[in-house]
Amino acid sequence: MSEELKIGTWPRDFVWGEAIPEPSELNKPAITMFFNLECPACVTRGIPFLKRLHKEFGDDLAVFVIHTSFGHKLFERDEVVPTLLHFSEKFARLPYPVALDLDGKIAESWLALGTPFWLVFNKEGDLIRSIYGSQGGAQTRLEYLLEELV
Repeated sequence: MSEELKIGTWPRDFVWGEAIPEPSELNKPAITMFFNLECPACVTRGIPFLKRLHKEFGDDLAVFVIHTSFGHKLFERDEVVPTLLHFSEKFARLPYPVALDLDGKIAESWLALGTPFWLVFNKEGDLIRSIYGSQGGAQTRLEYLLEELV
């Protein structure tokens, strides 16, 4: 019998980088993006944008991504992890951790609309915004919000 996920279940399976604790334990704002390697918007706009935010805000902002199957084809762990690790290390050279939401249940628990889907938390650990998409409008809203928080 599988454990039922609550609203806003936090990922525990980090496959790249160090695990990120729950937002209430961070004592700083945080941003994450649900993404999938088969999502062109995630790979071409979302990941580079998040890398820029990581560089701009540095240690004042917790940054990580969650690879999810939500809205995409479901693969077995041994089919996803090697490709995800190669992407993280060799292709994108991600400076932040990557969590795995293998079955899409974590994204579903955050009421994700698809990928890319962003979550922004304040320094107290409260979810203050969720945004779907990666085009200019979404990026601008995220950037303004983070400038206020950090």
